[in-house]
Amino acid sequence: MSEFRYGVSRFAPFGDRDVCEKIRRITREDICTHANPDFHIRVVRDGEIASLRIADLFGRIKASDEEDKKLVMILPQPHPQYVTVAELINRHRVNCRNLYTFNMDEWADEDGNVAPETYPNGFMHAMLNNFYARIDEDLRPPLKQIQGINNKNLDDYAKMMEDLGGVDLCDGGIGWSGHVAFVEPGAPEFASDSLQEWKELGPRIVTLTPFTIAQSCLDPDFGMSGDWSAIPPKAATIGPAQVLGARLRNSWNHFTLGSTNISWQRFSVRLAAHGPIGPHCPASILQEGPTHLYLSEKIAGNIEADRGLSFYS
Repeated sequence: MSEFRYGVSRFAPFGDRDVCEKIRRITREDICTHANPDFHIRVVRDGEIASLRIADLFGRIKASDEEDKKLVMILPQPHPQYVTVAELINRHRVNCRNLYTFNMDEWADEDGNVAPETYPNGFMHAMLNNFYARIDEDLRPPLKQIQGINNKNLDDYAKMMEDLGGVDLCDGGIGWSGHVAFVEPGAPEFASDSLQEWKELGPRIVTLTPFTIAQSCLDPDFGMSGDWSAIPPKAATIGPAQVLGARLRNSWNHFTLGSTNISWQRFSVRLAAHGPIGPHCPASILQEGPTHLYLSEKIAGNIEADRGLSFYS
């Protein structure tokens, strides 16, 4: 049988066909193996990954109260899991006076105007409504300790973290494009002449890739209808420097289309975890550790076709 070979589309974030084929062949049995002992890959049951993240965040906040120690975290948005974290804080009467959070990113329009906290689909709007407002008033941190990136603080966002003594945890997940936060592959705003210079880039307005637009318009927050017109074209984001500057990175990966096995993340996670490190796949910097990369069983599963499944049935 003759083989049909083709190049990777020029629209794809990464075009090395040989590397892509190697990544695609990584099996469930081998996915946790990595040369860096500070890069920990763990596969957990599909139904457990959310509870593990909730427990991790709550445990850190509780410890900051008990030890009377500052806790600084970079957090992704929007996320309904914060509702449960807030409920645990209230139930166990945890004082959040030592908690400082920074949102990873926020939507922006084509001219770089960052969405206000009143925008219903905005990330700061989600943080305030899903987390801050749900904490009992006597347990909340001062509102100034809950920060979202915007046009006013964009130039100082990195320094705001540094002034607190640095970031303890950078939380998040890996995007379809291979992005971490909205550090997008191929974005002109993150162009650099060297890998080291790219790693040192900080917060900025960035142009979103078609992959990120497509991923976002399949999320429940935007109707799950593939309405790409509902997704802003740009975003404000932290840079690789803030991801690498955190004392620890947690990456939680379990995105599927509903309860199906269909996922855009199965390949992207493999490329980030086992491909070359570089701006072609920004989440690849997680390999430098210390990082905990959590994968659900569905995401860790082998990449293979299911000929019995059809979108037309």
